[in-house]
Amino acid sequence: MSKQQTGAVIGKMFGVLVVRTAQNNIGYLAAFSGKLAGGFHHARFVPPVFDSLTEGSFLNIGMAELTRLNQEISLLKETNTTDSLTQVELLLKLRKSNSIALQEKLFDQFRFLNREGTEKSLRAIFQDTSNSNPPAGAGECAAPKLLQYAFQQHMKPLAMAEFWWGLSPKTATWKHGKFYPACREKCLPILAHMLEGMELEEEPVFIKAGAVALETA
Repeated sequence: MSKQQTGAVIGKMFGVLVVRTAQNNIGYLAAFSGKLAGGFHHARFVPPVFDSLTEGSFLNIGMAELTRLNQEISLLKETNTTDSLTQVELLLKLRKSNSIALQEKLFDQFRFLNREGTEKSLRAIFQDTSNSNPPAGAGECAAPKLLQYAFQQHMKPLAMAEFWWGLSPKTATWKHGKFYPACREKCLPILAHMLEGMELEEEPVFIKAGAVALETA
């Protein structure tokens, strides 16, 4: 830890995918879940499926508007008059509708490929699950990033594993150096589409060890 850093540095989930390239070479891809050091792009790691941090993006503009609404609501609450409280009610409804619309637009930017080149949006993938709305952060985990890049570059996935590296968060769910399976809530519906038609190793190995062999080399 550098002298400028303060507090505990929380670890991160990483993933590795062994692939066969279009030139018939064996190699590997690496990815991390979510953001690393505040960004999505780092050397030697695959890019995100969608970069929501682009300057001037609809997400940044939408978040700025939500911040403005929050500030206006706070000011109106301080005045505490009948008119101001009525206005607060209207702004709260507007904030909610804007937030939902922004989240739905963000989900629509995540479009995932499978081996056949079939593309499916995040919302379409989750329509068939018990909770039709994708959870926050869906599509930003390591496994979908790895498979997306492999299919875009016409690589054949052979084996994949995800592991936690670094300190555990407060819940102590993750342990340094341990392998974990893809999360059921966020990743399994996405992977069901991305791995469609591919021969997989038995599920118990995937669930217990956090590593899965895909199609044979």
